[in-house]
Amino acid sequence: MAIRSAWKCKSDGTAVVLEVEGKTAEDLMQGDGFVWIHLERPAADGTDWLSHSDLSSTVCEALDAQETRPRSVVYGNGILINLRGVNLAEGADPEDMVSLRIWVTKQLVVTVQRRPLRAVDDVLDSVSRQVGPRDSGELVARLALRLADRAEPIVAELNESIDDLETELEDLDRLPSRADLAEVRRVSIMLRRYMFPQRDALSTFAIEDMDWLTALARERMREATERVTRLSEELDAIRDRAEVVQDQIMDMRAEASNRQMLVLSVVAAIFLPLGLITGLLGINVGGMPGSNDPNAFWAVCIMLVVITAGEIWLFRWMGLLRS
Repeated sequence: MAIRSAWKCKSDGTAVVLEVEGKTAEDLMQGDGFVWIHLERPAADGTDWLSHSDLSSTVCEALDAQETRPRSVVYGNGILINLRGVNLAEGADPEDMVSLRIWVTKQLVVTVQRRPLRAVDDVLDSVSRQVGPRDSGELVARLALRLADRAEPIVAELNESIDDLETELEDLDRLPSRADLAEVRRVSIMLRRYMFPQRDALSTFAIEDMDWLTALARERMREATERVTRLSEELDAIRDRAEVVQDQIMDMRAEASNRQMLVLSVVAAIFLPLGLITGLLGINVGGMPGSNDPNAFWAVCIMLVVITAGEIWLFRWMGLLRS
């Protein structure tokens, strides 16, 4: 597992780069402040710091798990917390959320990612600019806040998309693209799948009975929880609005189909008696009235016109035809 970054963070927000190759976690935690080691998986050079880090096998297995869902679990004197962030890599789907595995104690924070996360890069950048977190709990809170920050534009885009679909349906009175609607529903459902568990994981972390969790770290974690909760509620609202739009589309399609069937039924009803009369007059038997009268054809035509006008008036009176 490749070491992407290692920092010794101090209580005043400053940090220095650490050399961790060949050193255990116990070696690195000497002195004041805390150590942040950020690992990438898989390791490009084949190195695996976790294998000789002297962390427990349970912690190592949790950090190296193939699939994770957001959760927060106390283990010994530390907390294992898994978070998810939107995938903002070029050409990737944002709803394909990237996991961030974290082991945090008073003096050590180990984070593991399998794919790039811009939220982690944001926090690493602040640490490199010497405006980093003052304790390990605050670092986790900052990571959670940045994950929420990076997710907000995606949720805002979904809101704009569903707004456009509703405007197209209600104001422009035309059917929106069903493919666009399906995409909004799919993305909102996929994001919501992880947002609610992430909210629970953050709220659990904030109330854990750890003496090294400062009041500031708990406050920031509660703020991150509130922001994730708001995003989750917005995703719920987007999903519900998409369902309403889908129902309206189905209603409009059913109404249009019913109108077309009504028109066909009325046309069939108009021509049914006309066809009966013309068919009756066209039978080839003796005794047909008007067969020798040169004006009989026009008399039949006038009769058919009168019958048609009467049927149209009757259908309008019944409300089957609009004026």
